Amino acid sequence: MVKVIVQMYPVIPAASEAERMEMRPIGRNAELFQQTLRGWCEIVEEADRLGLWGVTAIEHHFHSEGYEVSPSPGVMNAFWGARTKDIRVGQLGYVMTTHNPVRVAEETAMLDHLTEGRCFVGFSRGFQSRWTDVFGQHTGARATLSDGSDGDRLNREIFEEAVEIVLKAWTEESIEHNSERWQIPYPHETGLQNWFMAPWTGKLGAHGEIGSDGEVRRVSVVPAPYTNPHPPVFVASNASQETVEYAGKHGFIPAYFSHMDKVANYGPAYIEAARAAGHEFALGQNQAIVRMPRIADTMADARQALADYDGMIFKHFYENFLPLAFREKISVNPDTPLEDLVDPMIETGLFVPGSANEVRDHFVEQWKHLPAEYVILIYHYAQQPKASVIADLKLFMEEVKPALDELTDYED
Repeated sequence: MVKVIVQMYPVIPAASEAERMEMRPIGRNAELFQQTLRGWCEIVEEADRLGLWGVTAIEHHFHSEGYEVSPSPGVMNAFWGARTKDIRVGQLGYVMTTHNPVRVAEETAMLDHLTEGRCFVGFSRGFQSRWTDVFGQHTGARATLSDGSDGDRLNREIFEEAVEIVLKAWTEESIEHNSERWQIPYPHETGLQNWFMAPWTGKLGAHGEIGSDGEVRRVSVVPAPYTNPHPPVFVASNASQETVEYAGKHGFIPAYFSHMDKVANYGPAYIEAARAAGHEFALGQNQAIVRMPRIADTMADARQALADYDGMIFKHFYENFLPLAFREKISVNPDTPLEDLVDPMIETGLFVPGSANEVRDHFVEQWKHLPAEYVILIYHYAQQPKASVIADLKLFMEEVKPALDELTDYED
């Protein structure tokens, strides 16, 4: 059975580019954000009733333009968890090059307890310089587009070390860590001196926390997750097979923000890397494909929905992050009508417009190449109205998912 996850990129809605300019910076419009926030929660509640497996929030900051206004995914998850019964809540994800990994381990363990195991955790590396570079200044991290540059390699190094610390904090009674970036405890060489509870920590705390001279030598990160050994972990992957293989090594779930042909290559690479690390998965198992379906009565209506709901963010934002070879094929300038961007949007492989039958056929073709266990559906709510998002989800669950279930015949 395919596990369906909905991810909304919260967009403060505007009727036109001109209106967005007039209301600048619309991202700080508290009234509009409040309306977006409340409707966002109502979509999550409806997704729970529709039987979706999960819902995710993203982490992005400083979006004064009103795009992807979601700075606190863990807070959103906790709120959703309290308002739903069955759906799992998570993030895609914490940008680990910018976070204190121990704090992330604590926060996600708390979410896992608050939801009694209805929690999953997502990690990503950070591709937006405006905020990744600001938040990553304490580690030296810089945003990356997986280009193999020195900055990209440093970003990966920082990311992987942070995730390593989270895993240790989740699974070990106490931890210590020593690197150029993180000393746990601090200072690591001598241990933390003058901890006033040292005598009692030595008797009541984790084994080895206190050294022979009363210094703190290890720390015990509490609580342990509700889920043993820890919640499911997703890793965002766009253009890097190295990320796919990293996910396979750890048994993480890669989320492919990629064209169909790349996904076809990533699937076997993931399985091979996982098998080398002792994890056995069937083709597609423990993997996620990310798409943006827009379902309407006709293809013409669906194309118009793409222009109306996704055109501005593609024109102002996404187009700048596409591969150079792709950008050179399209002409985008301030006067480009949004309708003229529909074909380039479809060419990315992420946007899938059409009738329910046409969308189903597209997904079936993808699942023949890689019968993924998870599908993540992204919507630019509230630029796409709440009722439209819910209708789209309902049609996907009723008209598309059953056909995909038939193609995922491995055991969960």
